[in-house]
Amino acid sequence: MNPQGEVQRPLDLMADEVFARSCAGNSSVGILISEEVEEVVAVKAAEAGDFVVSYDPLDGSSNLDVDLSVGTIFAISRLAEGGDAERLPQGQDLLCAGYAIYGPSTMLVLTTGGRVDGFCLDPETDTFVLTHPDMRIARETGEFAINASRRRHWDGVVQDYVAQCIDGPIGPRGKAFNMRWTASMVAEVHRILIRGGVFLYPIDDENRTRGGKLRLLYEAYPMALIVEAAGGRATNGKTDILRIVPDSLHQRTSVVLGSGAEVDRIAAAYEQAERSGDSVHLRQETCG
Repeated sequence: MNPQGEVQRPLDLMADEVFARSCAGNSSVGILISEEVEEVVAVKAAEAGDFVVSYDPLDGSSNLDVDLSVGTIFAISRLAEGGDAERLPQGQDLLCAGYAIYGPSTMLVLTTGGRVDGFCLDPETDTFVLTHPDMRIARETGEFAINASRRRHWDGVVQDYVAQCIDGPIGPRGKAFNMRWTASMVAEVHRILIRGGVFLYPIDDENRTRGGKLRLLYEAYPMALIVEAAGGRATNGKTDILRIVPDSLHQRTSVVLGSGAEVDRIAAAYEQAERSGDSVHLRQETCG
């Protein structure tokens, strides 16, 4: 079991070992924060300016048995002045974030905050070649990704949003939507970067006591930085992901990210429901 009580597959542990070993070979890396390890790992005696690397070594590992895409997510910050290794990284601290996706091709997608670039691995030269410069997320979309099997747990805001999308041209949205779900955040975000869309893993009745499903430091933070640098938006429904202040190493959060118009719509619906004290129904004027 990992610190979140999830069953670790052998490749989860192997990926963590490979990632940690590679980072330890860089003298500028001082701290590692991994999904698979309960505590902060000090690679060396921490000094101010050392890199802090937070990572999910193998996202979507449940897809391995059926040969679907998996990936690696990471975020990089610096140890603050004074070298306090116990201070958790915050969204505003991130210098860089990225992911690797292992699919028909292996790609590395990277941002330092200003833009997002995609690199494809050339297996003959063992180098990453820039193939997707300045990736941008379209503001409007006709595609959403959510695990519909969790519908019975959703708040009314999410239930109504999804229902209105599924109703298509005959519903209040007046247009057709496609629904996707691959059980890999890397695959979902990569698709959004390529062709737009919105990804939802909302807080619900089943995960509410834990704060949500996805981990803030090494899943939500890096993906939020990537999405925002590409012109999209990332929120937990109330607060922009990068503005959330962590209070624990493996803190969880709700995540809604992707094309700005849809994220804005969902955030407005949450705000309206909270203002009215109505967590069950999404008002027509909010989404119509």
